[in-house]
Amino acid sequence: MWTHFEPVHAVTYFHPRSRAAYEAVGLRGYWRGYFAGRAAPLGPVEAAPVIAAFFNFAPTMVSRALPSVWKLASPEESLRARLTGAVQALAELTYAQPEDHVAEAADLLEEAAGALDHAGRVLGAVNAALPRAEWPLARLWQAATTLREHRGDGHVAALVAAGLDPVETLAWRCRVDLSRELLQTRRGWTDEEWAAATGRLVERGWLTGDGQPTERARVAFRAVEDATDEAAARPWRVLGPDRAHRLRELLAPIAVACRTVLPAANPIGLPAPTD
Repeated sequence: MWTHFEPVHAVTYFHPRSRAAYEAVGLRGYWRGYFAGRAAPLGPVEAAPVIAAFFNFAPTMVSRALPSVWKLASPEESLRARLTGAVQALAELTYAQPEDHVAEAADLLEEAAGALDHAGRVLGAVNAALPRAEWPLARLWQAATTLREHRGDGHVAALVAAGLDPVETLAWRCRVDLSRELLQTRRGWTDEEWAAATGRLVERGWLTGDGQPTERARVAFRAVEDATDEAAARPWRVLGPDRAHRLRELLAPIAVACRTVLPAANPIGLPAPTD
């Protein structure tokens, strides 16, 4: 299900209409829009809670954006820009989809998001608390956003429980299935910080001396992924297999269309939607 609702959310990062909506309220430059839009449900926060909640960004990178972005656009203005850009992007991407299918998908995805337990999940909770939108595409995007942030909160908890810090997590993934060239600069870590994290992974037996993932580490990280899945499973149990399958059918063409605006290699690690 993640491969079906994550692309719906991700248009806010990659579609030109989303970027234009942020620029229209004064958030010029990609990272101003990113940090203001994603952090806006928290209110006019300083950098510290965002460093903690977003998890994998270097503190210096977050501190360059926050709290200074609130001088350019308030959280309320950032939220309006975020939703406006996302809806415009989805309208462009889903024009060929029947309106009743989009509305049905929005209804089911909202029901799934409504079944979430937000205890201990800050980003999921603040997105769930936003006012309900009126139009189906806006409701679809907001439900997808709540689900993905809730899932992300659970993933961070699993990583913390496994004893992995942010840069160690990225350094590990870049030895397995993602690109260091893609992730290191986009998350703001220095070469020295990256090398130190790699050294810690070697010390704990997650990487060999020549930087190759160990089988022990693969098993341990699989446990992290399984814990993430289990913590995010409640909505689909509430919907039940028939309606969850129906939602997946409805989301599949929307997800495929949204996926076209994401780079093939993207920092989210998002694959193509699967059957």
